[in-house]
Amino acid sequence: MTQVVEQVECIYQEVVRRNPGEHEFHQAVKEVLESLVPVLTRHPHYAEHRIIERICEPERQVIFRVPWQDDTGRVQINRGFRVQFNSALGPYKGGLRFHPSVYLGIVKFLGFEQIFKNAVTGMPIGGGKGGSDFDPKGRSDGEIMRFCQSFMTELHRHLGEYTDVPAGDIGVGAREIGFLFGQYKRLTNRYESAVLTGKGPSWGGALVRREATGYGVAFFIDEMLRARGQSFEGKTCVVSGSGNVAVYAVEKIHELGGKVVACSDSDGFVHHPAGIELETLKRLKEVERRRIRDYVEIHPDAVYRHGGRIWDVPCDVAVPCATQNELDGDAARRLVSNGCLAVGEGANMPTTPEGIKVFQEAGIAYGPGKAANAGGVSTSALEMQQNASRDAWTFEYTERKLREIMKEIHRACHETAEEYGRPGDYVLGANIVGFTRVAEPMVAFGLI
Repeated sequence: MTQVVEQVECIYQEVVRRNPGEHEFHQAVKEVLESLVPVLTRHPHYAEHRIIERICEPERQVIFRVPWQDDTGRVQINRGFRVQFNSALGPYKGGLRFHPSVYLGIVKFLGFEQIFKNAVTGMPIGGGKGGSDFDPKGRSDGEIMRFCQSFMTELHRHLGEYTDVPAGDIGVGAREIGFLFGQYKRLTNRYESAVLTGKGPSWGGALVRREATGYGVAFFIDEMLRARGQSFEGKTCVVSGSGNVAVYAVEKIHELGGKVVACSDSDGFVHHPAGIELETLKRLKEVERRRIRDYVEIHPDAVYRHGGRIWDVPCDVAVPCATQNELDGDAARRLVSNGCLAVGEGANMPTTPEGIKVFQEAGIAYGPGKAANAGGVSTSALEMQQNASRDAWTFEYTERKLREIMKEIHRACHETAEEYGRPGDYVLGANIVGFTRVAEPMVAFGLI
């Protein structure tokens, strides 16, 4: 065992050396590698084939210039990325993020996480991620269209329904996917529906796709609670963020019997002890595109805290749905001291390593993003199925399929954690399930 621990540490140090300055990527790799010691001890052939080293190195990294013209006629230059990380299970699959914080390290961390997230779904899809440092906030539809067209002009040569299938992420919704698909269609002269997911329902998109990640995290938390003989019924919940994931996590938690009392954006958070009014939240964020502080104008019994920390609000269930590393050790300790019972990650890697340690030592149910927020990519894969068969499913049928997938993800993670002597450790369970499902075909395919 000691030898395997040292071997894994050497692999991690080599990853850091080869990828300097990519701190989020380092964090994601370390979190996975720490779970793999018992797997390598039980299955030494993975080490012989150097599976971990190969998984940590992307199969392909594409970086490109994105020139476009704003409404004043001024030429703008952004940088585009696509990291095609691993295709052992199928075509690369993962979203595009448009946000000023995007750089290669962010894209690699997201792509690395996507390998395992996609694997735990049981769907035949590999892992990848992409995006740009373009900021769509405050831009006109025309500016966003011109940017998306320029972005796809370069990216299209790397895509295909059997090669790489992007979707949306932060800053990329149905509007952006529409512009991207239109340019892809124009450049290739092919109506290749399955090359992008997250499309509008009227032109090949899956019903439930917009809701999928939020619904999925609620379903996963529900399964974690059920495994402990509990449920959402009567539970007070806090959901960070107020984008798609957060809004639909709120919706499904309410349907499952919980009460969400707080949500946030990058400026602060709103606390509404009577329960967040879903229709108000949807109108503000989806229709009027306003800030969360405006919620209190409509509901004066709510309180807005500018720059405050949402995790100080007492709750039974915490659902981080905003961004990476938003929930640190201090926030985790506050949640635990306030009696939090469960945490389910709706965002990618929203909890710092220190925060994860606090939750695990406290023995609360903690669902990592690569399992808990896999509902989005699961429904994207369902969208690919519908496109391939020229079919269209009802909302109810697709949601039922999503719930079945999330239930199966929970079962696999829960049983694997028990098999490896760590019952209730969903981090270990998810990492081992994802790793072994990718490792087996990599061994079978030989040295590629």
